[in-house]
Amino acid sequence: MKKLALIIALLVSFCAFAQIEKYIPDRPNPPKLVNDFAKLLSPEQVQYLERKLVAYDDSTSNQIAIVTVENLHDYAAVDFATALGRKWGVGGSEFNNGVIILISTGGGAGNRDAFIAPGYGLEGAIPDITANTILNAELIPNLKTNNYYTAFDRTTDALIKAAAGEYKAPSGYRNRNKGRGLSTGKIILAIIIFFVVMSMFGGGGGRGGGYMSRRGYRGFGGPVIFPGGFGGSGGGFGGGGGGGFGGFGGGSFGGGGAGGNW
Repeated sequence: MKKLALIIALLVSFCAFAQIEKYIPDRPNPPKLVNDFAKLLSPEQVQYLERKLVAYDDSTSNQIAIVTVENLHDYAAVDFATALGRKWGVGGSEFNNGVIILISTGGGAGNRDAFIAPGYGLEGAIPDITANTILNAELIPNLKTNNYYTAFDRTTDALIKAAAGEYKAPSGYRNRNKGRGLSTGKIILAIIIFFVVMSMFGGGGGRGGGYMSRRGYRGFGGPVIFPGGFGGSGGGFGGGGGGGFGGFGGGSFGGGGAGGNW
């Protein structure tokens, strides 16, 4: 019974995350740190931001990727950003030092999504409260006024400072983001917990209800590692002539960060 329950739980998790993966854009080839699929920026603005982030990658090995999409296909922004970061392998495989800035233009004014997702290795320097402060101070206000370039320029400046320990959330700052229901990842985790409890104790699962996790959103627990296509491919920082971006390094993400609407 225990083995069957665990197998079912793993199959459920694999199938659900395989579904979201098909909506994640393929890794850009040639590799780029600024991927404006929603066409919010001019070519000149894309080039400037790309040069800025490539220079930051060259000097620190930290990778900040800007990704704009037209919609999230009904997935929560945290799930989409996490799956994207893993599929592309943003950051290095040794330090998992990537950051995703994800913007969706679908949903209409006030319902469009923005999310900042740090990789495992940068969660200490950019905890959820800091990501949330940057999101609400730099990213969302400028997105709301259609100042897209300014939004990305100031947000990346703030993230660079945070990674260096120079950007701090103000004392007493409270996370103002409100959950809009359970994300796919949380539902899957609840199913897994249910099956594990059933297999161990032979009866009903625990009581429902979320709680405020260390990651700053309501959920059932911490990150779970699922099998299949999210490990991020290999590669490194070599290649790419003329000071261009050499490629993503196989970093991974655990579901941390902060999001909101614009």
